[in-house]
Amino acid sequence: MPRQIRLNAFDMATPGHIQQGMWTHLRDNARHYNRLDHWTDLAKRLERGLFDGLFLADVLGIYDVYGGSPDAALRAAAQVPLLDPMLTIPAMAGVTTHLGFGVTSNTAYEPPYLFARRMSTLDHLTDGRIGWNIVTGYLDSAARALGYDQQMAHDDRYDLADEYMDAVYALWEGSWADDAVKRDTAGHLFTDPARVRRIAHHGRQYRIEAMHLCEPSPQRTPVLYQAGASDRGRRFAATHAECVFANGTAPAVVRRIVDDIRARAAPRPVQVFAGATVVVGRTEKEARDLLADYASHADAEGTLAHASASLGIDFSRYGMDEPVQAGPTQAIRSNVEAMAKVAGPAWTKRKLLEQSVLGSRQPPIVGDPRQVADALQRWVEEADVDGFNLSRTVMPECLDAFVDLVVPVLQERGLYKTAYAPGTYREKLFGAARLPDGHPAAAHRWR
Repeated sequence: MPRQIRLNAFDMATPGHIQQGMWTHLRDNARHYNRLDHWTDLAKRLERGLFDGLFLADVLGIYDVYGGSPDAALRAAAQVPLLDPMLTIPAMAGVTTHLGFGVTSNTAYEPPYLFARRMSTLDHLTDGRIGWNIVTGYLDSAARALGYDQQMAHDDRYDLADEYMDAVYALWEGSWADDAVKRDTAGHLFTDPARVRRIAHHGRQYRIEAMHLCEPSPQRTPVLYQAGASDRGRRFAATHAECVFANGTAPAVVRRIVDDIRARAAPRPVQVFAGATVVVGRTEKEARDLLADYASHADAEGTLAHASASLGIDFSRYGMDEPVQAGPTQAIRSNVEAMAKVAGPAWTKRKLLEQSVLGSRQPPIVGDPRQVADALQRWVEEADVDGFNLSRTVMPECLDAFVDLVVPVLQERGLYKTAYAPGTYREKLFGAARLPDGHPAAAHRWR
């Protein structure tokens, strides 16, 4: 039996996410990102398509590397303005039954104690459908916004994140026993004090002496996502993540990342989601016409503002055909490495923009339903990925077209589910309610 493909929608609470400029299309509804019905409508559409989850990106700063100013990002709506994605989740959970929610949160700037309560709250309010995309940050603008001169060095951020994980695992897994809450109205006993204990975490970065404020949630620890592709990021992912988000322009490139992470994490299972952008039509010509239509809205300035921040390179300093000098960076190192592999060591701003057909560095999959299904199947087979994070182009038509045209073809081939499995987000993905005993969180469980 073929492996069934997992699908997340990849989105952000902002007008311009990955494909810069698409918000200017008259049929795009991303301009309404700040309306609650925008998010509840999205959630219902995703559940209709049997999507496993909605993967919500987030950053805590503004893109101000390009030209040393935020002006380009502000003009292009390049991930600004930006809402707090966590606040959208309870409303979306209220109009769905099965859809999971993977939300991004940065380990660098929020105390573990406060964050642990927010995630437990979301796990309760979603009936166990919450996941956490663990990020360490990459923007100096975020560090300055939070009171620091600049962000920590790349590998130091992962060292801090390792301790952060140890602290939240202790709160989620070890503070309350499974049977601590009695709800005994006759005996006037809600919680048995003997079944709740203080967590004592004394680390280099954090000192916690406290009971977790939340009773055990359906999953206790949320489903854990991570997207680090540098060597240090892969080591972190192999230690902690259940699901890994891997970007790459070719299956062979992603396959090397997948093989490495799976080997490091073994024998613990890890599911890998590749980033993908799909433009599908009833015919190939219709898809190509849609691509041309969408491409006419791509925003070069927004692309450069986003790329400058994520690569740590101010592209305003370079002419169109001047070789870009990519030295050591504290931004997303794997992005710099990936760009050099695609465009060569002497890549230029022109090559970057030529690659950015729809306003991002991710080349789209374009074709009729069977051609798109063929491409996704080839990625699964050649890159050994479990599924895809599908980024939006023009919403909601890109999502509706995928659900109506591609999903039936994948189902015909036995590559996609025809109904949701029961249970929490983790049970749907892994068939188990709790993290495996070999996961570092298990060491903190109440015994």
